[in-house]
Amino acid sequence: MNIVQTSNAPAAIGPYSQGVVVNNLFYSSGQIPLTPEGVMVEGDIQAQTHQVFYNLKAVLEAAGASLETVVKATVFIKNMDEFAQLNEVYAEYFHTHKPARSTVEVARLPKDALVEIEVVALVK
Repeated sequence: MNIVQTSNAPAAIGPYSQGVVVNNLFYSSGQIPLTPEGVMVEGDIQAQTHQVFYNLKAVLEAAGASLETVVKATVFIKNMDEFAQLNEVYAEYFHTHKPARSTVEVARLPKDALVEIEVVALVK
């Protein structure tokens, strides 16, 4: 098992890593809309979702993977009424490659984020 760590995404805010690689699969921890410096992105669900994808791209790259190798995404959203706006941004990053996905509405996310996404990807 290899622990993935990059300064290009926010550091873990608890006792966990940004992700791990096991048997050529990368498992990310959930990414919320924090900048790499740990500052919460202000704005709506779309602004926050873009930051989440910047973070995911950084940890995927550190693991030797990419958005194109993602096989499964799990999305946690604070308000399902914002699902369409989230999907618009999501489709910008997964426009041709469409991994399996689950989306779950939750009561609350860390740092009161509007969205959190975790992925599983093949390592190149």
